[in-house]
Amino acid sequence: MIAPLEGRYASTALPDRLDGVIVLGGALDPVVSVARGQVAANDAIERVTALVWLGRRYPRARLVFSGGSGSLRTQELKEAPIARQFLDQLGFDTARVVFEDQSRNTRENALYTKEMMAPRPGEVWVLVTSARHMPRAMGSFAAVDWPVTAYPVDYLTTGAPAGWEFDLASAFSTIGNGLHEWLGLLYYRWRGWSTALFPGP
Repeated sequence: MIAPLEGRYASTALPDRLDGVIVLGGALDPVVSVARGQVAANDAIERVTALVWLGRRYPRARLVFSGGSGSLRTQELKEAPIARQFLDQLGFDTARVVFEDQSRNTRENALYTKEMMAPRPGEVWVLVTSARHMPRAMGSFAAVDWPVTAYPVDYLTTGAPAGWEFDLASAFSTIGNGLHEWLGLLYYRWRGWSTALFPGP
């Protein structure tokens, strides 16, 4: 269920010149972070650590973290401020990062980030998100007419055929992640928020 999603956009060599890096939220939990008084991350933290690495590799690139709140009950608690706190703790210069905090879903990540960053024709931008989420994310950015290059992270599978080992707890989590993305792809296409049912390169 997960492997076709993660294999849709292969990791490619990064270009010599990069004008901007977009990192989508989903790696930090603002509700738990505020309640506990410290940054709470989940298993998608590679999204944020990729921002640090890419920011250092491309010191002139514009950087943006796009993450508001996907919660219906706690809209006032946004992910972007928690990302700023986490990057500060890592010693990364957050003055370089634009924090978009109003988006509630992937479609709004694309809409609001494009509005804030006003990319120019010919610029090279990289989009960072979990590999399983990349097809829906790329479809959303294509739908707002922003051509970006996929930089998938946070893999759950090796890409090799599964063996006979079976871990029930891990299987339930993986099935949930897969269903979320496949249903998300269907919904985004139905709403016209993506350019294809299963966007690909």
